[in-house]
Amino acid sequence: MNVLAKPVLGLEAFLAWENEQPERHEFHRGEVFAMVGARRVHAVVVDNLRAGLRQHVKGSGCRVFGESAKLQIGDDTVLYPDVFVTCDKADLATDIVFRSPLLVVEVLSPSTVAYDRGLKFALYRRVPSLREYLVVDPDSRRVEAFRRDAAGQWFIHDMSESDTLEVACLDGRIPMSELFDGVDAPPVA
Repeated sequence: MNVLAKPVLGLEAFLAWENEQPERHEFHRGEVFAMVGARRVHAVVVDNLRAGLRQHVKGSGCRVFGESAKLQIGDDTVLYPDVFVTCDKADLATDIVFRSPLLVVEVLSPSTVAYDRGLKFALYRRVPSLREYLVVDPDSRRVEAFRRDAAGQWFIHDMSESDTLEVACLDGRIPMSELFDGVDAPPVA
């Protein structure tokens, strides 16, 4: 019996195909992964983050983008971050693919928590311009920042008990009350 290998797409073929699709797909090393729809709470937190970050970067030459913008990592990966900020001139001139974010934020869902904290974070760490990766869990209201220092080492900063989300790479702050506005408080244990 002959077993046929599954065809592997190259980056250019994926981008050409993806631009024709009504749904979003991520791409890693030739494999394509369909993106699932988000829960209401996810969309509310993403919207709150974008609004808070947009106010902070206004007039700075940086821009905030959302989950419909493609982020290319190396020659083998395209992801859709929930929110990212770029100040890179090439990124600010592109229409389709971004490559140099300063900040990436993922809002966790029960189905994506392991991926966002594991493989996806490992992929993001390959981006030389990335200074900070935020992980926001709207269900538990946990907020963690992974920050890269000048030596390239990553350190975690847990802001879950804080009243303010600090975005160090932008010297910005968003009150947690604004971040979670419209999200029901978690049940008291």
